[in-house]
Amino acid sequence: MSSIWLAGHGLTQSETTIDYPRPDRLVAGNPKRLTESLYEHPNMNCGIWSCEAGAWNIVFADNKQEFFQVIEGVVRLHDSKTQSFVEIKAGDAGIIPPGFTGTFEVLEAVRKYFVVVEA
Repeated sequence: MSSIWLAGHGLTQSETTIDYPRPDRLVAGNPKRLTESLYEHPNMNCGIWSCEAGAWNIVFADNKQEFFQVIEGVVRLHDSKTQSFVEIKAGDAGIIPPGFTGTFEVLEAVRKYFVVVEA
């Protein structure tokens, strides 16, 4: 039998972790990033992520993808293959597909729900 878990009712909240973009990937600023992991599974992690304005290059493995919904703020995802970008603001959702390479740019301090899945 499976169970349904509701935020605040059974989800395990870990401590908030703080990190910064790796120096070799940094494009602009040095934004502080906070991650609240709400649920972890061997192939999945979900929670709330927030970040100050700034930009850095990202490289997703071929077996990793992320769904997210912006709660507040504005981000741009720049695709290095197509040389295009998409702007995602509060209320919008986005997906970072497997094998994605590009730049994650935070235009306005952001908070988002995230679900990262690794196959």
